[in-house]
Amino acid sequence: MNKLRVLVLMHEALVPPDSLDGYTESQILDFKSEYDVVQALKRMGHDVLPLGVSDELSPIRRAIVEWQPAIAFNLLEEFHGVGVYDHHVVSFLELMRQPYTGCNPRGLLLAHDKSLAKKILTYHRIHTPRFFVVPMGRVTRRPKSIQFPLLVKSVSEEASLGITDASIVADDAALAKRVTAVHEELRTDAIVEAYIPGREFYLGICGNRRLTTFPIWEMRFTKAPEGRPQIATARVKWDHAYQQELGVKTEAAKNLSDELTAKIHNICKRVYRALSLNGYARVDMRLSEQGEVFVLEANPNPNLSRGEDFAESARQAGLDYRALLRRIIRLGLAYPAEWRRV
Repeated sequence: MNKLRVLVLMHEALVPPDSLDGYTESQILDFKSEYDVVQALKRMGHDVLPLGVSDELSPIRRAIVEWQPAIAFNLLEEFHGVGVYDHHVVSFLELMRQPYTGCNPRGLLLAHDKSLAKKILTYHRIHTPRFFVVPMGRVTRRPKSIQFPLLVKSVSEEASLGITDASIVADDAALAKRVTAVHEELRTDAIVEAYIPGREFYLGICGNRRLTTFPIWEMRFTKAPEGRPQIATARVKWDHAYQQELGVKTEAAKNLSDELTAKIHNICKRVYRALSLNGYARVDMRLSEQGEVFVLEANPNPNLSRGEDFAESARQAGLDYRALLRRIIRLGLAYPAEWRRV
C-alpha cells in the first residue's frame, strides 16, 4: 500500500501519547486501541493525524479541507457523550465526500438499536433470544410467553455498560428492580431477553460485498464457581484483576463439528448483510445446551486493540495486525458510498 494521509478520529479524551513510558496499565487500557492503531499506521509509513472529537464537527471539517486526508480511520464510539450518535458523524463524513474506515451510517444505526436489530433478524429467520423492551418511565410488564431466567440490559449502550451479575433475573420482583436500575443509571430504555445458558461465541467479519470470516472465538471462565452465569459483564470485559480471578479466556473455539462451524459462519454473514454492515464487525452469539445458535447482537467497528478478540482471530486467519489495518483501509477506500455515484 502506498503512503497515505490518514486522519484518525477518536474521542478527545483518548488521544494517545507518543510513548507509553510513565503510564500505568489501567491508564493505558483507556486509550490502548487508539494508541495501537496510530502507532501501527505510522510504522506502516503513513502520514497520520490523530484528531480528538467531542461535541463539534468543525474540527473534522477543518482537517478534511486543510489536510485533505486520503481516508479517515474512524475510532469514534460516541458524539456529545451519546453512543448512538456515532452514525451522525459518519453521515457527516459522507456529506463531506470523505472516504472512511468501518461501517456506514445505516449499519451503525440498525446494529446499535438492539430492539430494531432483533426485529430485522427475526424477519430474516435468524434465531435471537425472545425479548421485550421497557421504555423509560414505563412500568415493567413481562409478556407471559417470555419465561425466566431473563437478562436485562440497555437497548443502546455498548461494551457491556451496565451489565452485571445482577442483570440475570429469575423472578418479576428482580426484573422490575433491574429495569429501574437501567432506566436510572444509564438513562436509556431497557431490553429484556431470554437468557441462553451455554457457550458464548464471537465471529469477526471483514468486507463490503464479498465477506471474509475469521475463526470462531469463545469466551471461557476457567475458574468461575459452579453455577455462576457465564456472561460478559462490564467487569469481565474491562477489569483485569477480575478476569484473572474468574480465569476468563478468549480463544479459538474448540470441539465444534465442521457442520456447526459452517452453520455459524453462514449465520453471521446473513446477520452482516441483514443489518447493512460493511467494513468490519463482530457478531456475538450463544450456543445453547441443546446445540442451537442464538445471535445476541452485531457490533460494527469492534475494538481494534492488539491482543483483543477481533485482532487475534484475524491473526489466526493469517492477517497480522498491520495486514488487518491494511485490509480495513482498503475496504474503506473501496466502499461504494452514494456520493461516488453522483
